[in-house]
Amino acid sequence: MEEERDMPKRPWDTCREVPIIEDEQTPWKMIKLLKIITLFVVAVIVFGLALCSKTSFLLLVTLSNEGTKTLPDDQKPVALLCIGCCLIASSVLIFLKSIWKACYKTSKLPGKATTAMVLFFEFLVSLGAAILTIVAMPHLDIVTNVTILNGVAVFSALLQVVAQCTAKERNRFLLPSITAFILILLGYILFLVLYIMKDPTNTKMATWAGLAVGGSFLVSLNWWENYFRLISKNSSSVFLKNLCRDMKKGQNMLHILSSLLRIVVTACVLGAYVPLAKMDWDIVKSIPRRETRIIAIIIGVQLVSSVLCHWFALVACKMHALRRCFVVPLYLASLAVMALLVIPVIVYYQDYRTSLKGTASINFTGYCNVAVDGRNQSMNGSVFPELVLDVTHTLCFLDMSKMLDIGLLTGLAVSWWLSLVMATLHLWSLSVYRIQRTQDLFIRRLYEGPFIEQSLLLNTRFDIQTKDKTKNQIETVMLYLCATMWHETYDEMMNIIISIFRLDKYRPKKDPKLHDFTFEAHVYFDDAFKHDESGGCHLNEYATNLVEILKEVYGIFTNIDNKFFKKQQQIPDQKIIQTPYGGRLVVTMPHGNNIVVHYKDKERIRHKKRWSQVMYLYYLLGWKLMTKYYGRWQKGEDESKLKAEVEKEKQNTYLLALDGDTDFQPAAVTLLIDRLKMYPRVGAACGRIHPTGSGPAVWFQKFEYAVSHWLQKTAEHVFGCVLCSPGCFSLFRAAALMDDNVMKRYSAKSMEPIHHIQYDQGEDRWLCTLLLKQGWRVEYNAASDAYTNAPEDFKELFNQRRRWGPSTMANVVDILGSTSIISKRNPSMSKPFMFYQLFAITSAILAPATICLLIAGSLTFIFSMHSSAALVLAVIPPAIYLGLCFKLKADTQITIAAILSIIYAFLMLVVTMSIVGSMVKDKTILTPSSIFVIAMAMIYIITALLHPQEIQLVFHGFLYIICIPSAYLLLTIYSMVNMNNVSWGTRETKPAAGAVQPQATTPQTTGQKAKSTFQDFFSWIKCCKKPSPRSGEGQLIASQERESLIPQPEPQPQNTIVEDVRIQEQEQRQVECAVEVPVQCWVTQLQNVSTDMQLQEDSLDQDEVDFWKGLQERYLQPLVQDKEKQKKMASDLQELRNKINFAFFIMNALWLVATFTLQIFEASFSIKLPKLGLDLEYTGEDVSIDPIAFMFILGFALSVVIQFVAMIYHRVNTLIHYVAFLDTQPKEQKPEKEEDQQGKKRNSVSQADSTSTFQEESEDEDSDDEFTLNWYTRNHNGETLV
Repeated sequence: MEEERDMPKRPWDTCREVPIIEDEQTPWKMIKLLKIITLFVVAVIVFGLALCSKTSFLLLVTLSNEGTKTLPDDQKPVALLCIGCCLIASSVLIFLKSIWKACYKTSKLPGKATTAMVLFFEFLVSLGAAILTIVAMPHLDIVTNVTILNGVAVFSALLQVVAQCTAKERNRFLLPSITAFILILLGYILFLVLYIMKDPTNTKMATWAGLAVGGSFLVSLNWWENYFRLISKNSSSVFLKNLCRDMKKGQNMLHILSSLLRIVVTACVLGAYVPLAKMDWDIVKSIPRRETRIIAIIIGVQLVSSVLCHWFALVACKMHALRRCFVVPLYLASLAVMALLVIPVIVYYQDYRTSLKGTASINFTGYCNVAVDGRNQSMNGSVFPELVLDVTHTLCFLDMSKMLDIGLLTGLAVSWWLSLVMATLHLWSLSVYRIQRTQDLFIRRLYEGPFIEQSLLLNTRFDIQTKDKTKNQIETVMLYLCATMWHETYDEMMNIIISIFRLDKYRPKKDPKLHDFTFEAHVYFDDAFKHDESGGCHLNEYATNLVEILKEVYGIFTNIDNKFFKKQQQIPDQKIIQTPYGGRLVVTMPHGNNIVVHYKDKERIRHKKRWSQVMYLYYLLGWKLMTKYYGRWQKGEDESKLKAEVEKEKQNTYLLALDGDTDFQPAAVTLLIDRLKMYPRVGAACGRIHPTGSGPAVWFQKFEYAVSHWLQKTAEHVFGCVLCSPGCFSLFRAAALMDDNVMKRYSAKSMEPIHHIQYDQGEDRWLCTLLLKQGWRVEYNAASDAYTNAPEDFKELFNQRRRWGPSTMANVVDILGSTSIISKRNPSMSKPFMFYQLFAITSAILAPATICLLIAGSLTFIFSMHSSAALVLAVIPPAIYLGLCFKLKADTQITIAAILSIIYAFLMLVVTMSIVGSMVKDKTILTPSSIFVIAMAMIYIITALLHPQEIQLVFHGFLYIICIPSAYLLLTIYSMVNMNNVSWGTRETKPAAGAVQPQATTPQTTGQKAKSTFQDFFSWIKCCKKPSPRSGEGQLIASQERESLIPQPEPQPQNTIVEDVRIQEQEQRQVECAVEVPVQCWVTQLQNVSTDMQLQEDSLDQDEVDFWKGLQERYLQPLVQDKEKQKKMASDLQELRNKINFAFFIMNALWLVATFTLQIFEASFSIKLPKLGLDLEYTGEDVSIDPIAFMFILGFALSVVIQFVAMIYHRVNTLIHYVAFLDTQPKEQKPEKEEDQQGKKRNSVSQADSTSTFQEESEDEDSDDEFTLNWYTRNHNGETLV
């Protein structure tokens, strides 16, 4: 029997139509090449910047040395002042950043004991750094100065030993830490022997050497937090645990205090040392120009290179290139600095000896006396030779002719460099995750400019690593894919089902190789049932299409790798379940993950998209997540432990909201998960949404979406939070959704007119508003791509934007109205960001008036008429359209808007060509309008170039430009006037034949009642009887024939003006009867449709049934239609529409009147700007601009520039994420691919040997170019291979 099932039912039907399932959109090959280039560039930059930072600092130390000639002795305070600036530069930066956070974000005060402890260590560190660099190092030689900075790891090495010993584990890096400590002590001993034994009577030199050792030891206390954190975990000391906890809580205030203390201590040491060294501060005021230029260049290079080196080092770690781009470049930097400073000394010394031509024998001491110290100070010569001789002067104290001095100097240099390597050897095995948080990478925000590479290496997180190489694993995330469907087409549903099966292949539940996340997919199908007059319940054509698609896609992913003669073509049995809300289909995908389809009956449960979301929020988070913990609590388990487990699971449970037509790749989901994994306060993250389709309407939307994501969303992400995470592809954290005033508030019914606009017309934006108000961050990830169908029809586009426009405005106004509360509660939403949003919403409100001014300017330019007359003429058509919109039907309004859009498009085309023509005619681009147009064009072009995979969208920009009046004038008028229409407006089709209508049923005669009773009885017998395939097909045909006789109603939208729940008392009784009597027509229907995928009927357990009944009663009970309430709500919506429209268009009218007035009095109020030619000379003409227009243009330009800067910063972070993703993505599919290729070679689809040979060769060639994430390839015969 089993063998018969394994054999194909239709051996003659082996040809297939396989949809495209591989990733054809993301240019992975280009990104892989970009990764290699990026890693190389970052490594070189980190190395080069560390080299510049250390070299420039050591040159400043050399210039402050006594006897150097580049800077005279009386000008040494300038060099010492610059050294002090290098010491406090990072403190100034962190002070400013902390002040910003204290003003616009949250800051908590630490305890007194914690503050005293931290400031004590900061005092010692700043005192040691000042003594070492300002007092001691100017008296040491260049080799010692290069390497003594490696000795600042002495306390870190000691604390590493302590931390690993207290861990009570066999640690891998205990021996290297001990070795590092011994090498540092050895270096100090060699250093003291070299300097003190050279001349024991020289007490000054002994003092300098002692201060250098003491200063470097005090500096090594800088990174005590890195190790106290680990010691406190393994210690029973309550003081240490409280100290670390309090430091983390009050980190911002501690940074402010410690930065001020560092600045004060450095200033005191510097101010005290200069007079003690018998130097005068007055010389600072009279430094010659040459010396000023030398000092300025050196200090500038040092400050800038230190900041950039710290940032690029952070980038290297985030890109998961810790060893290649961080550790190795910084190790080599010290060696390179040594070579850069010492090699020129040797070369100059050898050149000098060669120049003597054997006439005299001279050693290094003689060279110092004659050529170095005996030279005259050059005022006009090259600076480089002078600097080389000054570096040589620092070595003159030692006798480089003696092997003992050379040996001691080399020994201390090697000891200190090796000690740094040993003390940071743990970094080679440090676990770093993709886009790791800065605070998880580096313990302190500060970097130390004078010893940049040491501070970066020692500041990196230190972890206890055992010998079994166990790595810190991030908890496995539970991901729920939640898609809402209604009237999607066959192809649209095919896209999302393929995406879900693709993710099943990527993260299999059976024998998983990765444990970063596991998932379960849920599809919530709205209005899936149709009821006939006899009480039968059937699925509509959209719902049955979904079953066909599941069967088709399952077959593709199951049999795609099999041999040509397929042994198993059958799909395993799946489950079908009757539920209180309708029905459920449970499909176990080929790799073990489940996809659950919830068919909703709108007569049993509330329909529409928001209520589907409420349905899965309470089911997945309330029932599946929380109920089990309440059961354990009732059994007596510890409440505190249960609470910790609940919070942990809420943090690690994510919901991916999807539309019914979304197409995405597994990589896109993983990239979104990264954001929520790394940043606990991120409540939601959205990806880059790409509209798909064809036609001018879609082309317009492609560029509109691009600009919105390129500039607007990136600016929101960088400077604040994204205000709307689209419901078609967004990831939400369960802890954020379950927070106070989020999920509960989201489940509220629309009771007021404004609720219908804010809650139901843009449910995704409202959900984000609730998250932002609770302090959660919403982010945008440009690396995560998703594709969704866009309206292709002008009418559908207008209806969609009619919903979005008022909803956006209502939510933004809601956020702006709560500015003070949100800015206190949400650290990412500062008041300057709120001001930016205020300017954006003001610009959107004044968009119609702005477009009228644009059209008026166009008329003035083309027809040379007066500006005031042109403005009146430009206002007339939109004013007439506005009046007509209040009187005409929506379809007529859209028709008129389409005609006006064509007229405006031709006008914009003429204007665009005229502006270009005027530039050519006047031979200038330096007029305000020309500069503005060219600047905007350049910004958009550069932005497109920074998105190379989307650069083709620039060509749609021309269509976007000529459609600006339609989008920002006509569409705005249409959406504002029709805001009282809260219907959905898209995907509205005729109800299926036989659907129960909301109208009251007509009375039946006695004969009709009897006939209906017999029909119900026979229908019940047929449905309950187990049908054969043929009888099932016949029943289905008969049912369709019967339904075709029922007259079809007129098409109606899914949503009416208000909630259109169509359940009257008679229908309610009918539903109750249907529940009691086991009428299972829809179950039989699906079983007949899905013959290749057999559906076995199952049932819910009683607890879940009770849950659904309780949820329906509490939140999702269909609302009984109340015509009086509907009329009142429609009247209230219309009244609200009138009030908002009055304020909206009055503001636009005031803007136009103000501009009109200024144009009448142009001579008195206008701003005159000179008109320049291409040679930047005055042409004798002036350009007049009214002040209001000038300020608006200036504000708009400023906002675009801000968005452009944010875009560049965001692109860098996106590149970092891409590179980190490519570098960490395991190649678990590789063996599978090899097996596939062997199978393909053994079982060629083609029966011709020549074709088989060609196929094998081409596959071998392609395998080297494949990217790991491209799981699907296509062979030459058209088969899609997984």
